Amino acid sequence: MNIVLLGAPGAGKGTQAAMLVEECGLCHISTGDILRQAVKNQTELGIKAKGFMDAGELVPDDLIIDLMKERIQQPDTAKGVILDGFPRTATQAVALDTMLAELDRPLNAAVLVDVDFEVIVGRLCSRRMCKQCGYIGSVADGPVCPKCGGEMYQRDDDNETTVRNRLNVYEKSTSPLIDYYRGCNLLVKIDGDRDPRDVYTDIKEVLGL
Repeated sequence: MNIVLLGAPGAGKGTQAAMLVEECGLCHISTGDILRQAVKNQTELGIKAKGFMDAGELVPDDLIIDLMKERIQQPDTAKGVILDGFPRTATQAVALDTMLAELDRPLNAAVLVDVDFEVIVGRLCSRRMCKQCGYIGSVADGPVCPKCGGEMYQRDDDNETTVRNRLNVYEKSTSPLIDYYRGCNLLVKIDGDRDPRDVYTDIKEVLGL
């Protein structure tokens, strides 16, 4: 099964993807995670992407498409993929269709996790991550990771100005994408402003899992 998870930054796509991976054995491909790793490793792509990411802008289509074309062909994707953060534009969606057609692995659904923007601003501005294990929590966790004891920190792009800019960019670029998948009869809309377990139950139901 191949699934696209749609939703604004902070809508909870990563949480839902993690539960699908654990229960269904699908491969979670997060564009954001791949890009942040490239930035950390100071690869050529990472250096190019960092300026866009720090400003809350989308990384250009050609960079993302090349990155995903390489990733989606790796052996761990054989059972199916959950695409989180890709595609983000209609151009990327068309490129994804081409990639999957070449692999004879069609897309099964595009799941939109829908959350009000003001709720997301509050979520992201209070979000904290562990430098050591990658745990994602909130300011309520304090300075120490509850899982491994590592240092909790706020990502550079989780300040309010950047968050609001990211949401504006998302709205402008992703509206055509939502229309694209609706036109393909693949779009499924889920209310994401609830307990993550309730959201997950609905996602499984619409996917027939």
